[in-house]
Amino acid sequence: MHFSISLTTRAPRGKEKNGVEYFFTSVEDFRTHIANDDFIEYEEVYAGCFYGTLKSQVEKQIMQGQNVIFDVDVNGGINIKNHFGEEALSIFIMPPSIEELRNRLEKRGTDSLEVIDQRIARAEYEISQADHFDKVVVNDDLATAQAEVLSLVKMFLEQ
Repeated sequence: MHFSISLTTRAPRGKEKNGVEYFFTSVEDFRTHIANDDFIEYEEVYAGCFYGTLKSQVEKQIMQGQNVIFDVDVNGGINIKNHFGEEALSIFIMPPSIEELRNRLEKRGTDSLEVIDQRIARAEYEISQADHFDKVVVNDDLATAQAEVLSLVKMFLEQ
């Protein structure tokens, strides 16, 4: 199993490296990819902040026999599920509460309070879309959530 690497216009956070966690690019370059229909899914999550999954990246991984894991926003997850249908398992990772999510973001220390407020507002919307996913896992305890996701993936791959 391998993660897809999304393309984004946001700046790297902390120790993120281009081509590892994300491919970082300009808004202009991202818009060119949109015009060329290069994405399986993409979205302007915040004003001027785009994320997207390049078809070429995923096709390359699939051709190499990899099972691809996508870590995307809710709309991206819905679009990927629509694209791949029953060949994909969609799992929504739910925070235990909005308050706990805010605490986690503040403790991480990588975003301003304004960005955290934007992320919280976005999370409230995303939680309202959880019923569009095959499974929902509440990330109350990281080890438990990881084990649950691994179990779901194993069961899906064994089908």
